[in-house]
Parts: sequence; structure tokens; C-alpha cells
Amino acid sequence: MHIEFRHLRTIQAIHEAGGLARAADLLHITQSALSHQIKGLEDQAGVELFVRRSKPLKLSPAGQRLLRLAEQVLPQVQALQDEFTGLRAGSTGRMHIAIECHACFEWLFPVLEKFRRSWADVDVDIRPGLAFDALPALLKEEVDLVVSSDPEDLPGVEFVELFDYAPVFVASSQHPLAQKPFVEAADFRGETLITYPVERSRLDVFSQLLIPAKVEPAAIRQVELTAVILLLVASNRGVAVLPDWVVREVKYSSDYVTRPLTAKGITRRLYAAVRQDDMDKAYMQQLLRLAGEEARKLQAR
Repeated sequence: MHIEFRHLRTIQAIHEAGGLARAADLLHITQSALSHQIKGLEDQAGVELFVRRSKPLKLSPAGQRLLRLAEQVLPQVQALQDEFTGLRAGSTGRMHIAIECHACFEWLFPVLEKFRRSWADVDVDIRPGLAFDALPALLKEEVDLVVSSDPEDLPGVEFVELFDYAPVFVASSQHPLAQKPFVEAADFRGETLITYPVERSRLDVFSQLLIPAKVEPAAIRQVELTAVILLLVASNRGVAVLPDWVVREVKYSSDYVTRPLTAKGITRRLYAAVRQDDMDKAYMQQLLRLAGEEARKLQAR
């Protein structure tokens, strides 16, 4: 038996209309064409789908079974059609984001809060890119945007500049290094360095300072939350290196000091990696715009 969507719509229309004439109007076909369609469907099924000579026209038990199928399938088909329509119009889609910058959660959440108000039908999700290879996942279309400070030359991927930041040294105001105008790699040799639970190559303090200088801290303590890192630093349990925008408020606290890394300081740039095919999507453009606005707010504090 070959059942088409039009057969399911026919059964549903006749049930709702209670007669062929009204059902034909609902389906925008002639009554003759509708009768022919019913006969063909009954010939395929080998059973009658309607109780003849009943007013209003009623479905037989076999027809009721087909109606239940229509009530299950047709809403799903309509939902899929609506989704495709939204995709073509750019009003729906998927925005799965991978973050290679651990501290960026605090910056990204306000961006996504504003984004959802305008794009409620876009499926948003965040995956810590530190737990997997984020850029290969972008190429495989497993994620749709990667926040990273390490741009690569990848075919089909565009790296959009978000903002510049400076990784800065953070210590208790009672720490001996608080007296220095800046810190260098050698200053970390006797220190407990408190970091996010991230591999070294993805931490600015290692990739930009300690690894090139071949310097190893006395100890490393990994902590998940920025607030806990600052609590430990204030208690003089260690030192940290954090993005300047994360610790702007620290500058106004007597418990901490922040100092540049090296006499010239170190500057890094954060990027949004996006597939080029997705760059023209309206919701992608909106997210990137909101990200830029939030970044400028951070820098203005």
C-alpha cells in the first residue's frame, strides 16, 4: 500500500468537514477528484475507509486507523516545513558555540542574553572548546562559532576580530612582587601559579611568557572559577595571570595588585571563527555585532 501525504490530508479533511463537498473545498480540489482519490486509496487498502450512506460522512474502523496516522504525521511534516521556511528567511537556525578562552564565559553570557531576545527560534548552546578540538569541530559543522585567540589559516573559515586584551599579573597587595612595576618570566620560578583547568598551550601565561623563556613555576594550582582564583590570590595562596577585562574591578581593591607582563606588556586578540558560508546569516551578523558592543563596554570600564 502506497500512502502519500495527500491521502492523509484527505482523510483528515473529510473527517473534519463531515462530507465530500466541504472537504473538497478545504483541499481546493473538485468533488469528483476527491471521490476518485478515495476510491484509489480504498482499492490499495482493500477495505472501505468510510461508512457509506451516513450523514455526516463517517470513517470506518480502517479509516479511523488512517486518521490516527494522519494526526501523528501531518503535524510533524508541518513543523518541518515551518522550520525550513524559517531557515530560508534567516529567522531560525543553530548557534552552537565553542570557547577556547575559559574566562570568556563571563563576557559571552551578556551577549547571548541580548541575542535570545531577538532570535528566540535559534537553538543556542555552548560547548567548552577546551574539552575537544574546537576548530576541527567547526569544519565538521559540529559547532557554528569558535571563540579563540589563536587564528589559523583554514579554508572556508573566517576569523572575525572581537577585541584586544592584555593578560596581566595578579597578586595580593602583600606579595613581594607587588612592589615591582612589571613582572617577568623569572619572577614565577618561586611562585604557586593559580590557573584555569586548561592545558598549558592554551594559557597566555605559558604560551606567551613562560614556555618561550623555559621557566617553570614552583607549583601550579588549577581552579575552575575566576572568583575563587581571586579569593586565593587575595589570601596570598598564589599568583595568577588573567585577562585585563576580567580583573578591572581588582584595580580598585586594596587586596590586589595588577601588573603588566614584561616592561612592554603583552597584547592578545580574541577572534570569532565562523564558516564563510554562515557569515551572511542574519542571526550570525547580529551575534557578532552584539559581541563587539559588549567588548567595547568591557574596554570602557
